[in-house]
Amino acid sequence: MRRRARRVAGLAIIAVLAGAAAGASGLAVNAPERQFSDYVFAPPMPPRIVDEAGTWRLPFVYPLRLENRLERTFTEDRSEPIALRLLAGGSLVAAEGAPGVPWFPLGTDGLGRDVLARVLAGARTSLGVAVTGMAGALLIGALLGAVAGLTGGRTDEVLMRLSDFLIALPALYVVLALRAAAPLVLSATQIFWIMAGVFAVVGWPFAARGVRAIVATERRREYAEAARAMGATSTRLLIHHLIPATRGFLVVQATLLLPAFIVAEATLSFAGLGFGEPTSSWGVMLQEAGRGNTLVDAPWLLAPAGAIVLLVFAVNLVAGEAGVAPFRARASGKSLY
Repeated sequence: MRRRARRVAGLAIIAVLAGAAAGASGLAVNAPERQFSDYVFAPPMPPRIVDEAGTWRLPFVYPLRLENRLERTFTEDRSEPIALRLLAGGSLVAAEGAPGVPWFPLGTDGLGRDVLARVLAGARTSLGVAVTGMAGALLIGALLGAVAGLTGGRTDEVLMRLSDFLIALPALYVVLALRAAAPLVLSATQIFWIMAGVFAVVGWPFAARGVRAIVATERRREYAEAARAMGATSTRLLIHHLIPATRGFLVVQATLLLPAFIVAEATLSFAGLGFGEPTSSWGVMLQEAGRGNTLVDAPWLLAPAGAIVLLVFAVNLVAGEAGVAPFRARASGKSLY
């Protein structure tokens, strides 16, 4: 029961993050690329329901006033609370204040941009490239692993030795080397597909080994022999019988590859080999957060790191040790080599 509750909680967190990424334009109060020159490093403006006098009221925020531009100090103007309204201003929640008085739920960055808007837009970029790379790795790994497990012989030997070679290499350095081999000046779309391709190249051996082990075992079972006796071709046997038998393993592999690729995207962008300004991604935001004394001056800039930790934690809850352990043992395939 506890294990099931943890998985449900993990699925709920993933659903919320995925929904936030999909609906970033409707959830963000401000455009992620818009700059507010008078609100550089402005602190978060949390919603409130109790005013300074202790009176309960509808949700509101206190506007910020710039006290010192050089020191970047702000104070709350408690004399003019701004009411929050649902489905106003083209977003889910918006502030109905005086013109030119913005609302920053998570504060602003060094260019005066809304951190929450950039986190939501960055979720779409970071999750998109990680999911695309994961899908490519699983597709390549499933196809090559199934072919190796079904045919055996020299084909099996060549594919498995290739996967062993790639697995033996330090994954992070391989990703960095492959990305560094591409031109540094690229559009955001080109970077997206190059990074997704690099992730697929690095990740497919892990899926291939497990699929190969399962297919090599399943092909000798009675239902596979019966299908051959009824005239099923190798392609039909793979598509309709053997590859479906690997579905559970591939699901577990997805829960392992997705967090790894999200962290890899953040690492590449932080190192200057991934996305760059003005593209919003969690790695780009962390690169900016690492330029100064963020923990003291603007700790809210670490919001992307919190989102990454939360997502990785949720995926681990969904995977669960009970579901992962059998597949890890089965995927190793050591007794089959």
